[in-house]
Amino acid sequence: MERNQIFIKYGTDYKEMTKELLEESRLADLIGDKKLRIGIKPNMVSASDPSNGATTHREILAGIAEYLQEKDFHDLTMIEGSWVGERTMDVFYACGYDEICNTYKIKFHDTQKDKGYTEDCCGMELNICAGVKDIDFLINVPVLKGHCQTKITCALKNMKGLIPNSEKRRFHSLGLHKPIAHLNAGIHQDFIVVDNICGDLDFEDGGNPVEMNRVLVGRDPVLIDAYVCHMMHYETADVPYVEMAGKLGIGCSDITMADIRVCGSDMEKQLPRSRKVIEVADAVEEVESCSACYGYLIPALDMLKQEGLLDRLHEKIHIGQGFRGKTGELGIGSCTRNFCHHLEGCPPVEDQVYQFLKDYIENHQK
Repeated sequence: MERNQIFIKYGTDYKEMTKELLEESRLADLIGDKKLRIGIKPNMVSASDPSNGATTHREILAGIAEYLQEKDFHDLTMIEGSWVGERTMDVFYACGYDEICNTYKIKFHDTQKDKGYTEDCCGMELNICAGVKDIDFLINVPVLKGHCQTKITCALKNMKGLIPNSEKRRFHSLGLHKPIAHLNAGIHQDFIVVDNICGDLDFEDGGNPVEMNRVLVGRDPVLIDAYVCHMMHYETADVPYVEMAGKLGIGCSDITMADIRVCGSDMEKQLPRSRKVIEVADAVEEVESCSACYGYLIPALDMLKQEGLLDRLHEKIHIGQGFRGKTGELGIGSCTRNFCHHLEGCPPVEDQVYQFLKDYIENHQK
């Protein structure tokens, strides 16, 4: 498989689709040495079954494991850490990954338990989980989905699971896009298997899955993310970290350079255009908020909008680390504890946010 190629396959037998794509791409030849330590990095953002549109499907991970073991690669480790506010092992069991690890004798490495090391990532010093050093060949298995702060999340942003929680918080104070791009200079992903079975096109935490029954593979994370922008009806310029990563030499952000091959089908499905985040974001004043905190707020606002309550909210909702020590009227999360009306939690979850805001609207808004 050439670096500018992206192979796509449709179907519902996800494990076999994955194995066929890996065979088509000649992954075993790309890895080479049978003794290499191979890391498999899923998306384990939160304790949500993959059918909810947020986490990597078990069948894809099973397909990767079977293919590798059939090719005589046996030193396999699943490596990941969930987002801030969630325990990785809760996600591990909720997603059924314990079955995969037990069946295929795969080790699991929880990066939330790691110490970090400092790496110069193309001129930006970032803290990376120590477990990354124990991987020789990294297979990234992101979910193609929307994100309430960066619009899309796929290959490049999925590396954020390989940094400590403290660094995840700092990424938000740095503006997300620049550190995401530079992180990929410090962590090299060798192969990407994209889960586009039913990703949520708006929310990183899922809840509104859009069935596509599609798996993609490629070698260039920048090109894959540029293609995902295209599929989700964005320009690459709409997602700054994609072009930033391209300029850092991590990959190619020019979608015209991609060789897209649909294997076993001559009809490519189109993703619907979805912009739920934009429809409710005007109600929010956000400064350096963590993904989990903001990610729980936006679906709660969408629920209020569907009930006709959001139009009755006349106060801006403040959220993020930038409001620590400051005062105001209405805030979400522990960072806004000095506000007149605020919801504690780091982060407070979706149902808590929804009920808090509903009570505020009904009791404090005319």
